[in-house]
Amino acid sequence: MELSQGLETEELMTCVQIQFYHPQQASRAPYRLLPLGTRHKHQAEDPLRLGRDSQACTFALHDTKVSRKQLSLQAYRSARSPEIFFTVQNLSQKGRLSVNGSVLGYLERMDLPDKALIRFAEYEVLICREVGEAIGSFEVEFGVLTVPPSRETGMGVPSMTPVMDTGYTDTGLLVTNGFPADLMSRGPSEMDETILCQ
Repeated sequence: MELSQGLETEELMTCVQIQFYHPQQASRAPYRLLPLGTRHKHQAEDPLRLGRDSQACTFALHDTKVSRKQLSLQAYRSARSPEIFFTVQNLSQKGRLSVNGSVLGYLERMDLPDKALIRFAEYEVLICREVGEAIGSFEVEFGVLTVPPSRETGMGVPSMTPVMDTGYTDTGLLVTNGFPADLMSRGPSEMDETILCQ
């Protein structure tokens, strides 16, 4: 009984899971500098930088299309919650960075939801936050996805524009049976070889 009172309980740390997808990841090996599949402890006050330059960044991607400093994740707490939350900041002066479809310019930042799809260069990165109790540090775990996360989340997948009951789209085009009216008025582009009996 005295033994259990002397032992400290270990706090569960917040974990940021960062899973990458690149269309040519099998042939180019862009993740060979990342510690895949293992959790690494990171101090909450230090930004976690990701980019091509392994000297300037906490973790690096082996890809010349990635900026020297691509993005930064910064932990923070709010007065309303004891949890650790994260912001993402675009550190690239030339490259675009989008978070759940919202584009961030150079040095712009955005709060990350518990699950976010980040895109830059040809990468799709799924970031998921597992809530923990520790406030001084968090863990980061890298992984590789075999399919684009946008396919699973439905983000970036083309969809049909909904048509209201009036038959007009938001662009003002008349739509009939799912096709713009100007296409319907031209008639078919091919004729059927069968002869119609009158």
